[in-house]
Amino acid sequence: MSNELSRVRAASRRASPALIAGAVIGAGLAAAYVAVRVKTAAVERSHPPLGSFIEVDGVRLHYLARGAGPAVVLLHGNGTMADDFQFSGLLDRLAQSHRVIAFDRPGFGYSERPAGTDWTPEAQGQLFHSALKELKIDQPVVVGHSWGTLVALAMALDYPQDVRGIALLGGYYYPSLRVDAFVNGLAAVPVVGTLWRYTAAPLLGRLLWPAVTKHLFAPAKVPARFGQLPPWMALRPSQLQATAAENGLMVPAAKRLSQRYGELAMPVALLAGHGDKLISPKKNSRRLHAELENSTLAMPDGAGHMFHYQHTAQIVDAIAALADRK
Repeated sequence: MSNELSRVRAASRRASPALIAGAVIGAGLAAAYVAVRVKTAAVERSHPPLGSFIEVDGVRLHYLARGAGPAVVLLHGNGTMADDFQFSGLLDRLAQSHRVIAFDRPGFGYSERPAGTDWTPEAQGQLFHSALKELKIDQPVVVGHSWGTLVALAMALDYPQDVRGIALLGGYYYPSLRVDAFVNGLAAVPVVGTLWRYTAAPLLGRLLWPAVTKHLFAPAKVPARFGQLPPWMALRPSQLQATAAENGLMVPAAKRLSQRYGELAMPVALLAGHGDKLISPKKNSRRLHAELENSTLAMPDGAGHMFHYQHTAQIVDAIAALADRK
């Protein structure tokens, strides 16, 4: 009997460290969850939607609208939102002579991203095509930045009669090995990803925010006006899920779409930062320019992935040339 009791006590002592570690981890995750919920609620109170909403095919989309004249549609990159075009100055500069619509893409900003749909560039292109019909916008120039270029390309390929031209800023057009896309896709994994994006991921993202933004703008410096974008808007769990999902969709989407680039007959303006450290302009923008006869290419020196903050006037001129095309 005493031997049995001794074995039970020994087993209990061995289990104690594991139980303590489990309790500490659980408490840490609970604290992180509370902190993320508090930060998310606070940033949404301080940064409410400033645009309008439209429901299309059961999806509620948020968009910013400015100006009058030939229509221009702006589609932001992965991880950000329509506000990025406002903070860069591109939205207001274009609105001086154009009717400009900047959408929050599904899952970003204040647009919904219903589950059960694979939000590929083609699916998003169809959604925005329907939204533009509802808004009575005909023959716009569609402008995409980064991941948004894939959506712009999908719209041009699937609805060429309804798109006047496309301007592609810092895009990823051809499939290549992207380790970062695999790593950053963790938040979209069921169960584990849910736990990750509601606890540690936003806190880690906030810690790394300065380094990440520096990388996006390099070799240029991060401009002060980029600070208008609250980090916690991009780090909300819902947006992290959309960001992770699009990381996983990026390579196969580029593979599919690149097989159809020969169908593009409309004018295409390609612009990219010469020093872009996120997406190689040589392997993407320059390569696509060589493939498309009816395209122009500009690669400003000293500019990185977020070059629309520095070279706004050059981008506006390129878009205006497309919009003014007869």
